[in-house]
Amino acid sequence: MKKLTLSIGLVAAILSAKAQDTTCTYFKGKRVIEFNYQTSEILYEVEQTKKFYDIEVKYGDVLCLDFSDDKNRVRKVITTFFDGSTREDVLDSKDYVYYSPQGTAKVSVGRPRLAIKLK
Repeated sequence: MKKLTLSIGLVAAILSAKAQDTTCTYFKGKRVIEFNYQTSEILYEVEQTKKFYDIEVKYGDVLCLDFSDDKNRVRKVITTFFDGSTREDVLDSKDYVYYSPQGTAKVSVGRPRLAIKLK
């Protein structure tokens, strides 16, 4: 009887726990496509017209950034956290996938640009 009660309690806990959601944003040149990672359902597709494309991230969710630019380029990515702090990164944008860190509230992705490496 104790095992049955314990099993029912564990099943109830698993079913009531909020699952983490993963959304994916696909960048290819000026095209931006947002879709649900698990169902592959396209939420919407737009053209990046501004300098930065802003993506809001719900608390506890993970954002997948899929960069698929045709040429070797970089994109400036500004991550804003729930506590108000920010982080700037310059990421490679030809066939790279990045995931947002914990506590991310907003991600701003810049247009692709040529990177000049100095020796």
